[in-house]
Amino acid sequence: MQNNWRIGTIFGIPLFINSSWLIILALMTYSNSLIYQQWGVWQSWVVGLAIALLLFGSVLLHELGHSLVALSQNIQVNSITLFLFGGIAAIAEEPKTPGKAFQVAIAGPLVSFGLFVTLGLVAQIFPNGSLFNQALDSLANINLVLAIFNMIPGLPLDGGQVLRAIIWKITGNPFTGVRWAAKTGQTLGWLAIALGAYNALTTGNYGSLWLSLLGWFAITNASAYDRFSQYQEALLKIKAGEIMTREFRVVEANLTLQQFADQYLAENNRYPAYFATSDGRYRGLVSLDALRFIERSYWDKETLNMIITPMAELPAVRENTDLVDVILAMENTEQKLMTVLSPADAVAGIIDRGDIVRAIAQFLKMSISSTEIQRIKDEGAYPPNLNLGAIANMARRTSGKPEN
Repeated sequence: MQNNWRIGTIFGIPLFINSSWLIILALMTYSNSLIYQQWGVWQSWVVGLAIALLLFGSVLLHELGHSLVALSQNIQVNSITLFLFGGIAAIAEEPKTPGKAFQVAIAGPLVSFGLFVTLGLVAQIFPNGSLFNQALDSLANINLVLAIFNMIPGLPLDGGQVLRAIIWKITGNPFTGVRWAAKTGQTLGWLAIALGAYNALTTGNYGSLWLSLLGWFAITNASAYDRFSQYQEALLKIKAGEIMTREFRVVEANLTLQQFADQYLAENNRYPAYFATSDGRYRGLVSLDALRFIERSYWDKETLNMIITPMAELPAVRENTDLVDVILAMENTEQKLMTVLSPADAVAGIIDRGDIVRAIAQFLKMSISSTEIQRIKDEGAYPPNLNLGAIANMARRTSGKPEN
């Protein structure tokens, strides 16, 4: 949030303004001041600034509408941020049902419509055509436009969230709702870009390029919603058994450390994991890190039993485990790879972060090079722009999966 400044807290929710907010505040103050010049230069600038600030106050109340309904559903609201295009409430998780999602989405436009009615009534207290009457009436109309604009049925607007909730209710699938609302948002965004550009080129009114800018904003955010939803759906549908590999070796637990090193670690093609067995049973995972800290003089005397992590202590998942739980288990235990067990408690395979990224790419028909997959495997870390831990957490909450 390096471009955001915290200016306070409201109902326990941190309130921020983005640096872009200052730009739109200045532009709105100037444009509003031109409307009220008949009352004098000084008064017109004061009224212009007041209307600009009150408009952002209206936007804040709009976002508070979303936030307070979310809080009533025991959903955490991380922050509210005012920026160039209005405001955004950062809600920590999705509502659990389509009905609750509808309530959160519709709350903002209802607040804006309520402000339209309230400000319109207050404006009637003052003489018709007076400064206060015109200013309040203007602010009321802006809130009406804000309510109507936000109800356009495409993400990232509130109307898109309402559409998502309705389709979720009809289909029973929250991801289908996101896809429809995102596609609608992208279509409307391209239409806004085309209309804004056409109007600017044919009339010379370059102010209409704001419409194109809004369209670009809609496309970018709708695409982000769609992609995030696709990731969530992939993590819930892919099973551990579908992506695990057999890139491990089974070795005798009674081998000395020297024998193990000579027979396996000297190989050109080392395996990422070695599981030790004795008497026909898996005993555990050989810890190569522990081996490095043992004096070489002990290697001929000690066996692998000395550096085995017992199966009972080994983080593991089952073949039918969702990828959501695989990822969260790896993150919570800080494992570089996860052991996959068969129904008979035998080692069926292993999964590392490279396997996870490759599976998601295949599911979503994304192109990713084998070089990149190998880099992820070697480093044991996801790409910087792919926070699968956060996505998995959100997918679990969206699906209603219980915490492990």
